[in-house]
Amino acid sequence: MSALVDTAPLIGHVVGGQVTTPEGSRTQDVFDPATGRVTGRVLLAEQADVDAAVAAAVTAAQSWSQEPVAKRTAVLFALREQIVQHTDELAAIITAEHGKVLADSHGEIARGLEVIEYACGMPQLLKGEYTDQAATGVDVFSFREPLGVVAGITPFNFPAMVPLWMAPMAIATGNAFVLKPSERDPSASLFLARMWKAAGLPDGVFSVVQGDRVAVDALLTHPDVAAVSFVGSTPIAQHVHATATAHGKRVQALGGAKNHAVVLADADLDLAATHLTGAAFGAAGERCMAISVAVVVDEIADALLERLTAAAQKVRVAPGNDPDSDMGPVITRASQLRIEEIVTDAVDSGASAPVDGRGHTVSGHEDGFFVGPTILDGVTTDMRAYVEEIFGPVLVVIRAADLAEAIDLVNANPYGNGTAVFTSSGDAARTFQRAVNVGMIGINVPIPVPVGWHSFGGWKNSLFGESHIYGPESVRFYTRGKVVTSRWPNTPASAKFHFGRTTSH
Repeated sequence: MSALVDTAPLIGHVVGGQVTTPEGSRTQDVFDPATGRVTGRVLLAEQADVDAAVAAAVTAAQSWSQEPVAKRTAVLFALREQIVQHTDELAAIITAEHGKVLADSHGEIARGLEVIEYACGMPQLLKGEYTDQAATGVDVFSFREPLGVVAGITPFNFPAMVPLWMAPMAIATGNAFVLKPSERDPSASLFLARMWKAAGLPDGVFSVVQGDRVAVDALLTHPDVAAVSFVGSTPIAQHVHATATAHGKRVQALGGAKNHAVVLADADLDLAATHLTGAAFGAAGERCMAISVAVVVDEIADALLERLTAAAQKVRVAPGNDPDSDMGPVITRASQLRIEEIVTDAVDSGASAPVDGRGHTVSGHEDGFFVGPTILDGVTTDMRAYVEEIFGPVLVVIRAADLAEAIDLVNANPYGNGTAVFTSSGDAARTFQRAVNVGMIGINVPIPVPVGWHSFGGWKNSLFGESHIYGPESVRFYTRGKVVTSRWPNTPASAKFHFGRTTSH
């Protein structure tokens, strides 16, 4: 191990409100993707570390679940203010370990704040139902209670936003939450833990266990974890869903995507090209809602491709903390090499690359994990560039005869996360939105991520489990219903037993 690695800071867990760094644990290097240098070493939790975090959460949940909902949401209001005050610091942490430009880091924090703000309305969201005089002298009412301890397993591409999609909803509904963030960019999770503590959250209600599959499987099988929320790749989502449900847990597991944007002949091509460029290359394409396939009707395909090529060539690739950067590096060297390999495979199979980002270097950052914007034309549906989720700055262009063929193409894909259509026809837009088998749809909007008071989630191989994330579905996911049938009779103690069911008579 190099001296640089030896002196890199150790990134630990948060258990019972305290940062812990157990001796002898496994570690993994954390990199600055813009330079390729090791900037830290993250602890990889063992079963004992997960057990300690869950035990602290169990204890904390017993009292937290009994707090008035107004007191719980007061912490959420304070958390929002903490994050607003420290947004620049949190954005810098995200950019340093993920590589995305600071504007993207600020953007993900803003989307996380939306969910916090929605969770602040939990007194209204948890209101139950009441039926007076359901039967003679009988009233019936229902309400929802927290599950206890719930876990969140989150991806590298949004180290602040996705935890904020989960934890505020879980905690506002009265649960204790254990976060297992990505080991690739773990520091944002510790910063969030600090913000929760500063907001007045009791110790143990929010915990962080860093780690790899050992930590994941420990959470999926732990008897005291009642529910698991996951965002990541489809193979891991399938594993999370199968394992956790086999152990009696609720699961919402959001998987991968291959998002298509259909561009029709009546679309504003300049608008479409501008939006597709941002949707394909923003955050270096490392977004589950990135547009990775442009399905273009034949008659305007060449004209749109000309505009896309010109726009892609203007994207400035540089370190994320460079204020003039439009796009930063990808997360790891392995990701960089895999993306370039997929592009090479497509070109070798007959596709063309009017914009080719392979071998892209940034002066002064030659060891960074950079891939330039890439456009592939002439791709067929059997090519690896179409079949796989590339998770990089690569836009595949496929030509279609008309809207019907484009819809068939979208529906034939095994993923169903997000899609978009660019058109000036309301009829075409309505036909599209009703016909596609996809969970989130944009009309002249390339990245249709719902606002925080709607729920986020796809269909088909993009979601395992019945529940989408945040929004109204999240309230139901993190709680369970209880119904009380109540009678207060004014009868003598010697009254006869009644063996029939209660009726409305």
